Amino acid sequence: MDAYHRILVPVDLTEDSDPVARRAKHIAATYHAELELLHVVEFVPVEPMGETLMPAVAIEEELMQRARQRLSALAASLAITAAAVHVEAGNVKAEIIRVARERNIDLIVLGSRERHGLSILVNLTEDAVLHGAPCDVLAVRVGARGTAK
Repeated sequence: MDAYHRILVPVDLTEDSDPVARRAKHIAATYHAELELLHVVEFVPVEPMGETLMPAVAIEEELMQRARQRLSALAASLAITAAAVHVEAGNVKAEIIRVARERNIDLIVLGSRERHGLSILVNLTEDAVLHGAPCDVLAVRVGARGTAK
């Protein structure tokens, strides 16, 4: 197996983001690879009910700004430079794959939650990334029974 040179860690900024990013940092240190963090803000169209408090553009920019702040805080806790932190807007699955291609990523490390019942049939982000990624994908178990904690 060739060494990894560029590792991308897409995070959802939940409490599970930290252990996934720490696992990726350990892998990056092992391979002397560059580590990049990515968060994708996916805007969900909403039908307004009554008066709008803020224009849609202002709401979207507020979401992007909050994501930048939270991702920067995670990066700082891991000693990752600001240049390696990316916040994008769009479809989560498509953006992860697009950024991986554009940044010549060798490995994507993402969190994976255990699924039960009907949720097994849902095409979740990790499934779409696994099948569409231009590189290797490592799923780190997270959640109540995950090993990343």
